[in-house]
Formats: sequence, structure tokens, C-alpha cells
Amino acid sequence: MRWVVVDGIDGSGKSTLAFWIKDRYERKGENVLVRVHPSSSWIGRTARRALEGEGKVLHMIATLFFILDVLDSVRQLRRDSRRYQTIIFVRYLMATAYLPKRLAPAGYDFFAKLLPVPKRLILVDVDPASAHRRIMERQHTMEMFEDIDSLGRVREKVLMLAERGGWWIVDNTRAQEETRQQLLQALEEWDSSPT
Repeated sequence: MRWVVVDGIDGSGKSTLAFWIKDRYERKGENVLVRVHPSSSWIGRTARRALEGEGKVLHMIATLFFILDVLDSVRQLRRDSRRYQTIIFVRYLMATAYLPKRLAPAGYDFFAKLLPVPKRLILVDVDPASAHRRIMERQHTMEMFEDIDSLGRVREKVLMLAERGGWWIVDNTRAQEETRQQLLQALEEWDSSPT
């Protein structure tokens, strides 16, 4: 089974890249599953509703239910690997960047030890202004971390956490074709390696 994680700040283009990956492997005849977090399960819907609110209590509820949602996906990974040749998680370890700056590294390290971590990790990077513009174009209920200042703080932590290693960073502020080429380069390199 090929397992890919696509992560990044809100509005970075994670889902877009995940579905480009899905399309690539489906064209090769593979069965591909994309799991977006928060998911459409009741756990994921609860996390999303909390994210649409404000305040520390809803922040804690959103965090708890996001973690439960990811754990549910991990629980299903073995079963899913029998049916799908490629599984893509959208949002995984970088959710720890939404913790306070002093806690984010410890949270990342804790979950990286607790949870299985694939070798194929893609961080979709974009500047906060571009991310905010994309979020506004979606015309959905704004979430608690989707203002420009929050996006900037989270991006700073995401880039810091990516330095812990293993992340292929794709710059999604470029033209779409350039972004696709960066993604293609990562996939081809991973697919050509023996592990």
C-alpha cells in the first residue's frame, strides 16, 4: 500500500493536490482512497462545527474531535489497505501547529511517535494572503483559524515543524502547472525508490 499525507494551513490547496494524486494513480489502474480530516463522519462533523465557533472551549472540542477523527482513520487503515493500493490523508500531523507555539513541537513529536507515519509526506505551502483569498472564495462559514493573522501564525509553526524532517514542501503560490510539476517530482522520486 502507498500511503501519502498531504498537509498544510487552511486554504493552502491540500485537497486539490490530494485529488491530483488520486487522479494520477487511478489513471494507472489503482484503487485510491482520499480521507479528508475533519471527515464527514459524526466525529469529523462535530470537529468542524466546533471550528466554526469561537473561544477556548470550542477550540478544545475541535481539537479533541479532530484527534478522534484522525485516530478513526488510522484504525481503518489496515482494512482499507486491503481494498486500496493508495491511501491519501488530507491533514494529519501538522494539525499540531494549531496548538500554542510552545506546545506545537512537543505535540508533533508525541503524535509522530504514537501514530504511524508514512514516508510520503507533502506539505503544501502558501502565503497567508493567498490562503485567505482562497478561503473567502469558498463562501462557507469561516472557521476560527481562517483570518490572515491566524493563518500567518499557523504557517510559521507548520514550517518549523516541517524542519523535523521527511516533508516534501510544495509551493502552491506559483502557477498551477508549476505546482503540479513539484508534486509530480515528489511522486516520481518516491515511486522510483525501493521502499
